[in-house]
Amino acid sequence: MAQSTATPITTTQALAPLPLRAIAPWAVFFGVLMLVLLYFVGAEQGATAVVSGEGMHEWVHDARHLLGFPCH
Repeated sequence: MAQSTATPITTTQALAPLPLRAIAPWAVFFGVLMLVLLYFVGAEQGATAVVSGEGMHEWVHDARHLLGFPCH
């Protein structure tokens, strides 16, 4: 009895390039989102506070220390 092995067929498909117009709005959105998050983690405290009280400070307290921002 002869055994035969099947050889896998490999095909390569070229990916179509994404135009910059399709990527730009998402890049701007995520860039602004990251800047807002960076503000709340790094600067939302004291005289520059947008949110009054200590609530926001307490929510981002551990992230502040993890990223090396001075806190207290």
